[in-house]
Amino acid sequence: MSLFISPSPSLTLHPHAYVSPSMSVLRRLHLNLRSSRRRLATVSAAVRRDTTVWTPAPLSEVEPAAESLFHVAIDVSDAPDLAASHTIAGQYLQLRVPDSSKPSFLAIASPPKLAAKHGVFEFLVKSVAGSTAEALCALKRGDVVELSQVMGNGFNIDLIEPPEKYGTVIVFATGSGISPIRSLIESGFDVGNRSDVRLYYGARNLQRMAYQDRFKDWESSGVKIVPVLSKPDDSWTGETGYVQAAFSKAKQISNPLATGAVLCGHKQMTEEVTSILVANGVSADKILKNF
Repeated sequence: MSLFISPSPSLTLHPHAYVSPSMSVLRRLHLNLRSSRRRLATVSAAVRRDTTVWTPAPLSEVEPAAESLFHVAIDVSDAPDLAASHTIAGQYLQLRVPDSSKPSFLAIASPPKLAAKHGVFEFLVKSVAGSTAEALCALKRGDVVELSQVMGNGFNIDLIEPPEKYGTVIVFATGSGISPIRSLIESGFDVGNRSDVRLYYGARNLQRMAYQDRFKDWESSGVKIVPVLSKPDDSWTGETGYVQAAFSKAKQISNPLATGAVLCGHKQMTEEVTSILVANGVSADKILKNF
């Protein structure tokens, strides 16, 4: 029941002088309800964050791959379900190292068939000071890390099939972005049945360009490799500058409607290359990315 006091005719009261006790209770209840909702939202968010399933797995190899880049192989033979979940080039996962609470997202560099046949995931990891990646690159063979489930839809090559219809596929990679591109090339995407498959691969210099030992095999499969160095030494006679500039200069898109592209690397590169391709008539839905 509200308590109401009728004022004297000669008494002037402030308009807020009459306070209903029941209204005060309602306000307190409302505030408590809001606080409870905030706590519930926090708990719910924590539950969502904790849904990642972590699988321990030992390192089988940690070796330099190029300047500031490391080749890392992880034995997942004791986790067949995890190994089998890598089904398409371009997928990635999270990795945790001991004594580090922050995971690192890493694209899987090896083709799915390697995990299926040998129980191994391979990665190309850029060591960045103070990061989980740097801690990973400092580990040794036999050290145990934790892996999340494999994530992402990868490169949807079905969008540029059949190869007879999409004879031209232009691939772009910069830095460690070559990692999932390696997975794609070594998975195979009917390169032999396409008329023109090119890889524009950008790095600062040859010392920072990984997988040079694989170039011969990639080219024998039908991929023309165009290395592009932004700061080469004086002996370099190939393409210089940035990938997007090298491609813009060459272009060579004979039939835009029969052209697809695959991109992975720096944001500026992917945005500028996409603009160039679309401006030259390549359909935006034929430009594939893995994120």
